[in-house]
Amino acid sequence: MPSITTADGAEIFYKDWGPRDAQPIVFHHGWPLSGDDWDNQMLFFLGEGFRVIAHDRRGHGRSSQTAIGHEMDTYAADVIALAKALDLKNAIHIGHSTGGGEVARYVARAETGRVAKAVLIGAVPPVMVKSDKNPGGLPIEVFDGFRVALVANRAQFYRDIPSGPFFGFNREGAEVSQGAIDNWWRQGMMGAANAHYECIKAFSETDFTEDLKAIDVPVLVMHGTDDQIVPIADSALLAHPLLKHGTLKTYEGLPHGMCTTHPDVINPDLLAFIRG
Repeated sequence: MPSITTADGAEIFYKDWGPRDAQPIVFHHGWPLSGDDWDNQMLFFLGEGFRVIAHDRRGHGRSSQTAIGHEMDTYAADVIALAKALDLKNAIHIGHSTGGGEVARYVARAETGRVAKAVLIGAVPPVMVKSDKNPGGLPIEVFDGFRVALVANRAQFYRDIPSGPFFGFNREGAEVSQGAIDNWWRQGMMGAANAHYECIKAFSETDFTEDLKAIDVPVLVMHGTDDQIVPIADSALLAHPLLKHGTLKTYEGLPHGMCTTHPDVINPDLLAFIRG
């Protein structure tokens, strides 16, 4: 399997499809998933002539189940290593949920010429957890509950999330896809329990405010108004004003996992931003 080796010895698995001289699009997955979460988008953009790349974050999917490094600085460093190894230039970086935080931290630190544009979809920036500086955030008890559920019965927890709030399947009239639920569970259970446990702190407590302010490239912020995992009022609506070249696009009634439930809506908007 294709992979790169980081400075601390972690093997980071990646998929790399399409012409090597085409503009690259790099996809960053959410917690606790893998690069497979982007299969629909990768096939769509491959068909549009792009080079498409998706990696599995350390401790997730097919990448090394490391003992350390399950925080945003290391996640971003791993992307820096991947971009260097593949010599990615003028790339589009698209991140969902936790992957949106990874994109923000990476793009703010990327070498000149590496990044052309970025997209944050249902993303965690600027910061999720409630504090004196972020009074509208979610209480720490919410994330403590995630940790308790993961330790108690990770396999069941990874059924409950996609069956309910992640895809909005708990909403009246929702068209439930058992395949999407099973695929979410499959990806989650491939990863390491320790990595997933520590990543809860990374996605909930990391403050990306300064990263967002530092980004100089155009950024599209996409968010569903019925996102039950990363509420829009505490994320996209606060992140957008911090960006120098930001565009906000909201989707009425769409859930956190809207790239899976509504690719027919999301993919054309991504293409329009990339080509615009």
